[in-house]
Amino acid sequence: MILLAFVLSFVLLLITALHVYWGIGGVWPGRDAASCAHAVVGFRGVDEMPTPFASFAVAACLGLATLWPLALIGFFASPFPKQGLAATAMLIGLVFLGRGTAGFTPWWRRLAPQQPFARLDTSFYSPLCLSIGLGFAVLALMEFPT
Repeated sequence: MILLAFVLSFVLLLITALHVYWGIGGVWPGRDAASCAHAVVGFRGVDEMPTPFASFAVAACLGLATLWPLALIGFFASPFPKQGLAATAMLIGLVFLGRGTAGFTPWWRRLAPQQPFARLDTSFYSPLCLSIGLGFAVLALMEFPT
């Protein structure tokens, strides 16, 4: 479970860094703000990246989620009881599982049909969310105190 916690934290740290990069004006994986928005936002009619505030807000949430697996395995001291950490890890997992599952639904595809987002979503973003969600769920179940 220690390896799973570190892998989850590392992947989330990378995703956090990417959101900070977008918040300071980065445009990868596009060539400009419009092509980046088409690749990572994907909603119909969106031709520019979210505001820096929105990117930093997502980065802050992801940054907090990055710490959760490490706190759960006791890598550092936490003011929260292990049972609360495990329950919250399960909730975080459910959020990621929900986002990952949504990416494969017709409803989501109608909301976010923009290419290349739609292709990247079904081949990369949604499977990654499902993997992260499953990792959190497994970690929460394995670390839940008896």
